[in-house]
Amino acid sequence: MIQAKRALLSALDDALRVALPDSSYIPVFEAPKQASHGDLACTAAMQLAKPLKKNPRELAQALVDALQQQPAVQQWVASMEIAGPGFINLRLKPEAKQAVVGEVLAEGKRFGCLPECDRKVLVEFVSANPTGPLHVGHGRQGALGDALCNLFETQGLSVTREFYYNDAGVQIATLTHSTQLRIQGFKPGDDCWPTDPENPESKKFYNGEYIADIAADFLAKKTVKADDREFTASGDVDDAEGIRQFAVAYLRHEQDLDLQAFGVRFDNYYLESSLYTSGRVEQTVKKLVDAGKTFEEGGALWLRSTDYGDDKDRVMKKSGTVGADGRQSDGGYTYFVPDVAYHIAKWERGFQQVVNIQGSDHHGTIARVRAGLQAAGVGIPQGWPDYVLHKMVTVMKNGEEVKISKRAGSYVTLRDLIEWTSKDAVRFFLISRKADTEFTFDVDLALKTNDENPVFYVQYAHARMSKVLRDWAEKGGDLSALPKADFSLLKADTELTLMTRLAEYPGMLTLAAQGLAPHDVAFYLRDLAGAFHSYYAAERFLIDEVELSRARMALLSATAQVLRNGLALLGVSAPEKM
Repeated sequence: MIQAKRALLSALDDALRVALPDSSYIPVFEAPKQASHGDLACTAAMQLAKPLKKNPRELAQALVDALQQQPAVQQWVASMEIAGPGFINLRLKPEAKQAVVGEVLAEGKRFGCLPECDRKVLVEFVSANPTGPLHVGHGRQGALGDALCNLFETQGLSVTREFYYNDAGVQIATLTHSTQLRIQGFKPGDDCWPTDPENPESKKFYNGEYIADIAADFLAKKTVKADDREFTASGDVDDAEGIRQFAVAYLRHEQDLDLQAFGVRFDNYYLESSLYTSGRVEQTVKKLVDAGKTFEEGGALWLRSTDYGDDKDRVMKKSGTVGADGRQSDGGYTYFVPDVAYHIAKWERGFQQVVNIQGSDHHGTIARVRAGLQAAGVGIPQGWPDYVLHKMVTVMKNGEEVKISKRAGSYVTLRDLIEWTSKDAVRFFLISRKADTEFTFDVDLALKTNDENPVFYVQYAHARMSKVLRDWAEKGGDLSALPKADFSLLKADTELTLMTRLAEYPGMLTLAAQGLAPHDVAFYLRDLAGAFHSYYAAERFLIDEVELSRARMALLSATAQVLRNGLALLGVSAPEKM
């Protein structure tokens, strides 16, 4: 069917030139809103009617007449009809749908993938500061980011996965202070450890049990190794710098364990501190000043971000303060300034497309970062980079919301969720909704072994197919001969529906990648599994009709392959037994 679609797209292009030579319409087919309307739809006549000042149904008729002369249409199309104000609906011949079985079996894991190209894409996700365990929000980022990277790779893009974090800011100083107090024998609740939520000072302490673990390992002079750093503790309670480095390495290691359990990897780690030590922040500020895009007011340095659509100008560098000794100190840079410097570095590294996956609380930073990039005048196009903002996750267990993890002290961790359910369930569930929608992770639902559980529903479809194929092979069937089966025997309505779903896979991947929408893959897999379950309920497979049985085994094998491909893209396994 993929071959048929390509041939028909070319035929549509030729027909447009014949019937509507004055149009510049780019040929495209759409899926009809209702399956009963056909297999492919063309809306060219309605879109061209107004600019060409012609009746849309008359244009549609002219286009249909031209299409009927095309050899590809004669080969693959059973009928065409004009509907409504000018829709052209095409119904394909069975052989057009049947061809997809051979295409899937021939291409295997590469089915739906485009050839490699030289376009470089960077996806930054998770990017958690090393101050505690990863929470379920980081898990949603990890699932979204990894699946989006896999989607981009199916489109032939060269993808880099990047993790960005602050290793030397105020939060790290807080981590160091909290760990040092634990090393000294203090704990939450002691007089030196404020815990009153209304007391701002209490926010300068981390209360989770993991802080005690870091302190104990520091005193034991242990060595910790993360993907991007390694450090050995001195055991000296007064070694604040050593405590800082050890705590950062310890928590980076813990995050690595979380990510490994989740099946997420990164190609590069980028430190916010490097933006200062390399001079990139100062160079960026100089670019903005030299471009005349800044001004001083109230002792602070401001960016004229309203020139680029922001709702107000933004402070780049805070006004200085006067200390008790009467000395003037410079104010620090606001957090969006290193973000601008970081993105200029991304651009200079040659990435044509950059996608940032962040929580929805980062919405306010988009306009100011893009304003800073435009104001810097380094050639970055408007609207760069792209953002995928996700909302947080509510966790339900035993019918009640779960808010606190003993290990983290104040939130449910990603590791908790994996231990309560499974990596597969967490990955599939966290991708199964649009990123910008609220999501409730129901632990009880994730453990169910019935059709209510979406990941079970999809995985069970694969396991069912695997069993039928094993049973057929045990009865003497030759699995290696399936590509040579007679696909023309696949004529049942459930077979034609299933083959239509298989043929939708490549186009779905392309649209999902373009729309930064990995949830489309989860939707597709549920639809494909549903089409299979309907087929399984309607037909028999281990039958005496040898050729028909072989053809049905080929269809099952192709469907199982596409399910495996899609599940692998989401980072979910495809079990052969359940």
